[in-house]
Amino acid sequence: MRKVITLLTDFGQQDYFVASMKGVILSIIPDVHIVDITHEVPPQDVKRAALVLWACYKYFPKGTIHVVVVDPGVGTERKPLLIVTKNYYFIGPDNGVLVPAAEDDGIVKVLEIDVSKVARGRVSRTFHGRDIFAPAAALLALGLAPEDIGKPCDSYVKLSIERPRKLNENTFEAQVVYIDRFGNVYTSIRETDLPTRPSRITVKLPDGREITVPFVRAYGDVPPGSELSLINSEGFLELSINYDSFCRKYGLKPLDKLIIRIE
Repeated sequence: MRKVITLLTDFGQQDYFVASMKGVILSIIPDVHIVDITHEVPPQDVKRAALVLWACYKYFPKGTIHVVVVDPGVGTERKPLLIVTKNYYFIGPDNGVLVPAAEDDGIVKVLEIDVSKVARGRVSRTFHGRDIFAPAAALLALGLAPEDIGKPCDSYVKLSIERPRKLNENTFEAQVVYIDRFGNVYTSIRETDLPTRPSRITVKLPDGREITVPFVRAYGDVPPGSELSLINSEGFLELSINYDSFCRKYGLKPLDKLIIRIE
């Protein structure tokens, strides 16, 4: 079976950056399957990239090499990392972006990539995705062992997906952790945090307004244009509007604080 390499970046689609990384990989191992997770992460948004990776890494075949380049510290002393887990490899900058997914799968070892062993020429101080991370992934896919391209690393930046703070039995201080293209708002509350299955929830918004919405199993359980809450595909308590955008209507953005009461 062909090796799989995924790419997750904040590069967008209008520039040559993604194509350059793919060109490097294919020059080293032409028979590899490259999958674009997304290149539309907001610029420098490490937390969003970490959540996207965490949400989807596990659906790829075992042995997949996940490459993440959301790297505001490029060119500084931050380390280039290779994290080996029970089933996958994760490559990217040492800014925490790889850690939630890697910890979820179970970290086996962490290595600092030896640039001299992966670089194919001059290494730019502004494009490590092309000059370090892409060739490192290709060499792994080619069959090199992790120890052939890196050395053990004892310390690395930790990052976790936000968790809610419980104020009382039925009330949480939560954060907006993600907003998808439909305007659905993922809160930091997980299904496992709920004391019981709610009938409805009350949300205090950052501007002080309070709204009460039904808790349902699917978007279609309420009429078009109606607010709702549910547990989404990743296990988060989500705030939505059927056929509309909860985010746009209530002006929410990532990291906003919400007070949520379960009823």
